[in-house]
Amino acid sequence: MSVASSARIHPSSIVEAGATIGENVTIGPFCLIGARVTIGDGSQIMSHVVIEGRTTIGTNATVFPKAVLGCAPQNVHYKGEDTELVIGVNCVIREGVTMHTGMADHGGKTTVGDNCLFLAYSHVAHDCHVGNNVILSNNVMLAGHVTIGDRVIMGGGAAIQQFSQVGHHAFIGGLSAVTADVIPYGMVNGGPAYLGGLNVVGMKRSGMDRAALHAVRAAYRTIFMSDKTVAEAVEAIKAQGIANEAVGDIIAFIESDRKCGLTSPARARKN
Repeated sequence: MSVASSARIHPSSIVEAGATIGENVTIGPFCLIGARVTIGDGSQIMSHVVIEGRTTIGTNATVFPKAVLGCAPQNVHYKGEDTELVIGVNCVIREGVTMHTGMADHGGKTTVGDNCLFLAYSHVAHDCHVGNNVILSNNVMLAGHVTIGDRVIMGGGAAIQQFSQVGHHAFIGGLSAVTADVIPYGMVNGGPAYLGGLNVVGMKRSGMDRAALHAVRAAYRTIFMSDKTVAEAVEAIKAQGIANEAVGDIIAFIESDRKCGLTSPARARKN
């Protein structure tokens, strides 16, 4: 066990031999820290927290009571393989949040980026990859193998189907049931979720100027509101020249090797 001299650990907590506890870490009462856990400098682990498995938590994390991090995947095929959970720096993990390690046959790693906020009882399943500056509101559920881009915000009770991808700066409305991939800057709602437009607020907050915003809106109309198929619309945009990086990101996302379909406005008409 490697515990920094400046770490403060409540006497009622158990830190197993082999754990690495950084400088100025605080571990409150009735916590269990497993033997293969690493907690970065300046982190605060409040009461009744369980951190197990091969789990690494970056610096300056705050973990609230009853969170459970790094336990085995909820998957009937898991046979005790050595997999891991890696959480970035400056993350806030609220009450009752659960995050699991990966599955050996899918890379064996669940990852969470920097500066993320996970509100109470949100869940990150095995082999998820969550980007930076992501917010998961209360009771959000990520199934296995989900990828969440940077600066995505998910409203309370939203759920993402396994293997789905959510592009950066997307906004997922509360109680949405996302069963297909969501483009960057997309805004979805409903169950099954449909694409209701663009996350204009997020686009502006990212520093996107008016010209770029208009270009993204034009591309969106061509792809989803014209009489062209998605593939035809993408080719038309490419033929005219991709206007800016944001439009390029949307095109690249659509053309990437995805396992799921694409969330579109047409899904609203099927509900």
